[in-house]
Amino acid sequence: MPDPTPDAPPDTARDGRMSYAIFQLARAHRAHAAAMLRALNLHPGQELLLMQLFDHDHRTQADLLDHVGLDHSTVSKSLRRMQEAGLLTREPAPHDRRVMVVHLTDAGRALREPVAEMWRTLEEISVRDLSADQVEQFTAWARTVEKSLRDHSRQAPAGTPAE
Repeated sequence: MPDPTPDAPPDTARDGRMSYAIFQLARAHRAHAAAMLRALNLHPGQELLLMQLFDHDHRTQADLLDHVGLDHSTVSKSLRRMQEAGLLTREPAPHDRRVMVVHLTDAGRALREPVAEMWRTLEEISVRDLSADQVEQFTAWARTVEKSLRDHSRQAPAGTPAE
């Protein structure tokens, strides 16, 4: 028998409705963003690295890693792909040859406005049915939830359930 309310969370998520809604929202948002990024010949996450470099070019890989919130292997793989695509270069730092410094190329810098436009469009699509006050409230709530999760992650080993 079909589920009469397809948007309802599964029974096992009944006590985690907000978490389930966040998961569904993040999945839908990421899928839409990924389609938009494909039009720019980018993979998800690469635009986050580019945005950091647009603001401050000539960053170390470690600095980028700290600022984008992605894991080391994802950043390394993304930077390698972006270098192969001609968007950036990586060179050893003069002070320490083990440290890699990332530089945008002209092709990478040329993506600044297309990436900004993509994010503007994604924002317009995402908030089209919300008032300006609702957008502000949602943003504040999302930051509060994110902070709570980060604080918990710092206090407890990974995988530790809340008490």
